[in-house]
Amino acid sequence: MGLLNEARREFIAAPDSAKGQIVFKWPDINIRKFARAIVEPDAVAVFMHQGQVMGILLPGQHTLDAKELPFLGMFVDWASGGNAFRSEIFFVGTREFPNFRFGGRLDEVQDPQSGLIVTLRTFGEYSLRISDPQKLILNLVGTVNVTDNNAITAWVTQQLLKVARTTVTTQLMSGAWPILGLSMHSPEIEAQSLEAANHELEGYGIVLTRLGNVDINLDDDDNARLKKLAGDTAYSRLAGGFLQAAQAEALQGAGQGMAKGGEGVGPMFMGVGMGMAGNMMQAPGQAPYAPPPGTGFAGGGQGYAAQAAAGAPPAAPPQAVPPQAPPAEAPAAAPTIPCSNCQSPVTVGAKFCAECGTPTSKHCTNCNASISPAAKFCAECGTPTAAPPA
Repeated sequence: MGLLNEARREFIAAPDSAKGQIVFKWPDINIRKFARAIVEPDAVAVFMHQGQVMGILLPGQHTLDAKELPFLGMFVDWASGGNAFRSEIFFVGTREFPNFRFGGRLDEVQDPQSGLIVTLRTFGEYSLRISDPQKLILNLVGTVNVTDNNAITAWVTQQLLKVARTTVTTQLMSGAWPILGLSMHSPEIEAQSLEAANHELEGYGIVLTRLGNVDINLDDDDNARLKKLAGDTAYSRLAGGFLQAAQAEALQGAGQGMAKGGEGVGPMFMGVGMGMAGNMMQAPGQAPYAPPPGTGFAGGGQGYAAQAAAGAPPAAPPQAVPPQAPPAEAPAAAPTIPCSNCQSPVTVGAKFCAECGTPTSKHCTNCNASISPAAKFCAECGTPTAAPPA
């Protein structure tokens, strides 16, 4: 055990198990004089005392002696007779560290095409490199014992989400990018986010060398809602409008119910459905109603939206004019006969003359049959109705 401690005092270096760490802190602050510090070719060693950077060792092997490294003289441990130094040593990797994944919620935005509020998410990966070890330790890591890279990568992820949120929402709200077609703008998102992130991370001694496989997408529920709205809008345009599409869907549901033996289809619904079917019929010779072009949906074809003047209601589709009924004809005049007394016209069937009151019918003197006043003979027995002139 003594030999191991002695060897630990003689050689100071990052162990093989810490090769993947961006920052490794040497666990002992008591550094033996003339010990050898081994710094890998892709790292530097940072000496700190009381929160201040005292010196940096570049790659190679170094003997820890104040004569060779003058800055060591500032933290000599005089209690040891000048045979030791009290210092914190951080080994910081300067190579590129690849394949760090990031992701999370961006923001809730309003789709400028549909007006729906949706939640955007982003996922991707990045590579980083430490450009300034002093800034990294003083401004981000601090003097704590760094056991993994999470202290650094978590901060980088937050910066990436922040700049991606600003980049994407700015383009969406200006109408330059559609929500359902963001994948086509991935190269622009990556380039703008990389530049903005490096500007934010410069003060922490970190440089992002690559940002790739960035995917901006919607929450699953929002994605389904937006796709359904786009589909409904396209269908309504084919049907001639939202009302016509709703009527067609209702009739289709009624047809499916009747195909199952009338399941779920009541008499009242049947009457309403037949009425809607009648409303959907066009008058013969009338041109079909075509809806105006819509404003369009993100990433797809046009939607259905009436282009009416501000404050004015949308124009209604043309209606068929019912045919006019022909004028009624005047009733025909009733037939008349002359009165036997005053010769005034008397309506056929009347019992008395309206002028003199003479009965319009008389009886045969032979057989008593009813005969017309103008008749000269009885139609039953042939008896003359009036005596021959003298």
